[in-house]
This record gives sequence, C-alpha cells and structure tokens, in this order.
Amino acid sequence: MVKLDEKIDEAIKELFSNESPWVTIVWDDPVNLMSYVTYVLMELFGYTREKAHGLMMQVHTEGKAIVSTGSREEMEHDVARLHEYGLWATLQRGDQAL
Repeated sequence: MVKLDEKIDEAIKELFSNESPWVTIVWDDPVNLMSYVTYVLMELFGYTREKAHGLMMQVHTEGKAIVSTGSREEMEHDVARLHEYGLWATLQRGDQAL
C-alpha cells in the first residue's frame, strides 16, 4: 500500500509542479473570422501580423494551435482572456500537448 501512496503523491506533485510547462491551445470554431483570430492573437500576445496569421492558419487547417507556453496560472489567465474575446481555448500540460 505504501508504494501505491508514493506513486499517487509523485503523480500529484508532477501534475502541479512548475517544472513542466503548460500550453494554451486555440481551437478552430465555425464562428470567428480568420482576420478576427489574427487580430486577437496580435492584441493579446503582441505577435507580429505574420506570426499571428501563421498561428491562425494552423488553427484553420489543423484544427488547433499552441499560442502560448508558461506556468499553469499564466495559461489559465491566457485562456480566460481568449474566452473574453470569444475564442475557443483550453490549457494542458506541455508534455501532453498536440
């Protein structure tokens, strides 16, 4: 039983540690125009038009794109800001992304 408890503790620590980065993913949706998605990425993340357009095209063609990386708290904040602009976004651990 002790080994199981240790494994659970290790899994919980790994899940909430700041060692592995988290990512914010923007998902394709049938609502927002491509130009609007580009605008939002430029506005929120300060990306150049070219970088924002490239990420938007990845969302459009592949269905999703990673738009930011950082701590869990930072990615929760980014997801909330993207939601305020009406984009579909989620976060997940970077080692499990795409």
